[in-house]
Amino acid sequence: MSNRPPVYPFTAIVGQDMMKLALILNAIDMRIGGVLIRGERGTGKSTAARALAALLPQISVIADSPFNDDPARPESWSDFARQKYADCAEIPRKDRRISFVDLPVSATEDRVVGTLDIEKAIQLGERHFDTGVLANANRGILYVDEINLLDDHIVDLLLDSAAMGVNIVEREGISFSHPARFILVGTMNPEEGDLRPQLLDRFALSVDVTGIKEARERIEILERHIAYENDPLGFKAEWQPADQQLSERIAAARKLIDQVAHTPHDLRVIASITSDLRIDGHRADLVILKAARAHAAYAGRTAINDRDITLAIRLTIPHRLKRGPFNDAQADLDAVESAVDEKRQELGEGEETGEFSEESAENTAQSKKKASR
Repeated sequence: MSNRPPVYPFTAIVGQDMMKLALILNAIDMRIGGVLIRGERGTGKSTAARALAALLPQISVIADSPFNDDPARPESWSDFARQKYADCAEIPRKDRRISFVDLPVSATEDRVVGTLDIEKAIQLGERHFDTGVLANANRGILYVDEINLLDDHIVDLLLDSAAMGVNIVEREGISFSHPARFILVGTMNPEEGDLRPQLLDRFALSVDVTGIKEARERIEILERHIAYENDPLGFKAEWQPADQQLSERIAAARKLIDQVAHTPHDLRVIASITSDLRIDGHRADLVILKAARAHAAYAGRTAINDRDITLAIRLTIPHRLKRGPFNDAQADLDAVESAVDEKRQELGEGEETGEFSEESAENTAQSKKKASR
């Protein structure tokens, strides 16, 4: 039995609402493509990523598959699962917590994608695959701290897998494939260097985090961390209802996401905004739509509205804005909400409304309770 203390509860994290929202949206729909969290040390980046992994609902996997294959989705199975269970009526399955894989900066390509044993293939005619990080992270979270210090080629591999949801390894005419759908969370301190623009664009969402300045919230952070260090199990139990409610809300949104609809008018609003902001390429438009749909599902709705689009833009655009010496990128970002409204009116459709809450009711209740002590 492990003596490690329980992971710090996700809903106990003070502030940093946009960072938490970006993680939640990726948890609802892994097809979004991950999030890059940029900020100084000590702002809760790694704490939030680990807390999300502990929070998320369990998944059903093929019991003996090293790739976390989903028994309900044979079209996504690894070569291992296809070969073993393609014609089986009964598939052994089990429920397990999602994996949290921490990728070291020194990781090599073989460590990331896995390796094929060519000697066994030649001598025995068998395909033997040694799993890598992508296999271990399938349907879980792949966390890369200081991703700006990782080799560009490795970052490319991670982003390719996050976008395609599959890892294919080929050597000497032999190939092996397995699913590699995961939440990619990269963190970095911009003071230590930035990623190349080509790599920045391939991250779906991004959030810039800074230390909280408001004294009351800083006191709340201190109080919660002291309580956690003094009694980790008791602290976790105190926040368990809030974490459980958020976990159930994410699970419900996952079931709803494919039912969320959008209109041609929504697409025109998104395309007009990205065009006005001079965003290169079309990846941002697609990410905005996916994130807006995930946020609608998170709110329990089956249609996106302007609030969904606005929040999606604020998470999708910051790392894609051109930052020339005479370009106030933050001013452009701050004007997004009014720009969406203006585009909606300009293109001939009234603004829709919808409720949004960045923190659960339990979190707010816990904060008030502590503040009153």
